[in-house]
Amino acid sequence: MGRLRRLSHWILYRKGALIAVCILLVAVVGYIDYVTGYERPLLLFYLLPISLAVWFGSLLFGLSVAVIAIVAWMWSDLAAGIPALGFWNVGMAFASFALFAGMLSKLRTLVRELDRRVLERTAALQREVAERQRLDQEIAQVADRERHRLGQELHDSLGQHLTGTALAAQVLKEKLALRSASETAEAEKVVRYVEQGIDLTRNLARGFFSPELDADGLTVALQGLAENITERFGIDCVFEGEESLPIRDSAIATQLYRIAQEAVANSIKHAAAQRITIQLAMNPSALSLAISDDGIGFPDRLPRSEGLGLQLMRHGASLAGASLDVRRNGQRGTIVTCKLNLQDGTDRV
Repeated sequence: MGRLRRLSHWILYRKGALIAVCILLVAVVGYIDYVTGYERPLLLFYLLPISLAVWFGSLLFGLSVAVIAIVAWMWSDLAAGIPALGFWNVGMAFASFALFAGMLSKLRTLVRELDRRVLERTAALQREVAERQRLDQEIAQVADRERHRLGQELHDSLGQHLTGTALAAQVLKEKLALRSASETAEAEKVVRYVEQGIDLTRNLARGFFSPELDADGLTVALQGLAENITERFGIDCVFEGEESLPIRDSAIATQLYRIAQEAVANSIKHAAAQRITIQLAMNPSALSLAISDDGIGFPDRLPRSEGLGLQLMRHGASLAGASLDVRRNGQRGTIVTCKLNLQDGTDRV
């Protein structure tokens, strides 16, 4: 009840202030009209209070102000000593004021209807954006669960099966060696191929599933990524960052790790890089992840259709609420920078 009472008082105060302003403007224009004499009519200036009355009040209030304006105009002319007052002129002036008030009222209605539709459309777009962000988050969560499942299956099922196969092949090779059979060399090749398959399975499992990310944080995961790249491809991949940089939001940490993983893969596949540097730093305003290489470099002009890797990195950055920048690293190489703004005060990291 108190809020309704305050609202009604404010509305009454607003109406009273509008009435006072309109009457004051009519009085001022009427007085100036009297001072300038009836030879110089100021009918157009009466449109100002009429406009305020119609736009901020109503059509009826605007017509009332128009009547007051006609009276003020007649009084100023009579006081200024006009020889004769033409009632036709008075009627035409009021008709003009009434027509102007009606058109302005219609315009106000159209403008308010347009504003209402714009607000409704804006609200609908905001709901659509929020729903899309929610669906993106759900898709990302489902994708992460599938990656974990595939990685676990590769590591536990296929990896163990290949390990058992390698042991059986090793036993077979040893038996053939005891008999000095000619097939011993072929059996050794089978053992070597199976062991290579085990290594490939482990590497694939590492790509799908990163237990370090959930257990010890993003820093340990990136260190493991650098060591794995160095071991697998024989290139110099190093991680530079603080020893302990906790990321409380696992979703953000996961997206940052996926961005680093994709950027490193692009450096190896497309840039022919021999050295890759992964940097993770945080200050009070931002968390920054940078992946730089010494490869063939990024083109100055991007093609119309970006590659899938770049699209995945941009999508991951948007899910984390971060910005992604990809550009040439000086004269040679490429640098990918993902920056998460922390100045908004959110407790995301």
